[in-house]
Amino acid sequence: MLDTHQLNVFLTAAETLNFTQAAGRLHMTQPSVSQHIHSLENHFGQLLFVRNGRSIHLTSAGVALLPLARDIIHRSVHIEEMMQSLEGIIHGDLYVGCSTTPGKYLLPPLLARFHRHHPQVQVACHVSSQRNALQRVCDGDAHLALVSKAEIVPRDIELKQLAVDEVKLIAPLDHPWAERGVIEAADLYETDFILREEGSGTRTAVEESLYAIGIEADRLNTLLILGNSEAIAMAVEEGLGVGFVSGLIVTRLVRDRVAPITVRGLNITRDIYVGRHSRRPATAAQTAFWDFIDEAVPQ
Repeated sequence: MLDTHQLNVFLTAAETLNFTQAAGRLHMTQPSVSQHIHSLENHFGQLLFVRNGRSIHLTSAGVALLPLARDIIHRSVHIEEMMQSLEGIIHGDLYVGCSTTPGKYLLPPLLARFHRHHPQVQVACHVSSQRNALQRVCDGDAHLALVSKAEIVPRDIELKQLAVDEVKLIAPLDHPWAERGVIEAADLYETDFILREEGSGTRTAVEESLYAIGIEADRLNTLLILGNSEAIAMAVEEGLGVGFVSGLIVTRLVRDRVAPITVRGLNITRDIYVGRHSRRPATAAQTAFWDFIDEAVPQ
């Protein structure tokens, strides 16, 4: 019969491709990891890794085993957590993938409130691009993803709205627009912009909303392109140009140090969602968080 502990050792070794690193993650010795892998290979009668000096690689048999082992480990954890939850206390781990801005400014206070309700749940977050966060859920490496509305949502991902974030145009305090407060759409062509990179949630929302009022984003005088909204907010504060950033960042990071500008007719919002895999069995902790959102977020 298969040993789930040995499968977990294999899974960790396959993810790290390094027996020493796998041993560190598992709090085992390196010889013990090697022995478990050797026992598993004897069980299947096939090599799972190719050893070449200090480097290792998965064999074709190892590649075939990897998704099956991951599924068995997830189901094993699910069984353990479900049985423990019968006592009335939610236990287990919750892995959340999240895009940059929601992950830094929206998720922490939400998780703090959730932890007060379920102190036995251990939460780990992985901040990355929106696409990567959703892919981690598809691959089974995360239970949930916190993202803005994606143009293409993987078929098996179910989304639930969590919040609405207003994207704001901000300018340096000494910028001519700061005194006016309200500008016309055509004025946007007359100053330097600091923008997010193509494909980011903020950039997509900005381009779509500008197009709706007759403004072509590629005609803006783009001085800088930066990879995160915090950098844009600080660059605006330093007087380098104007930029569109999440309202969460304006409130938390640069309040009173930049001037919010209203563009007549322009309203940019991003819907923030939490997503889960609709066909993969949910853990008790995952289900508790999914239900908690309905209680925590005003409808």
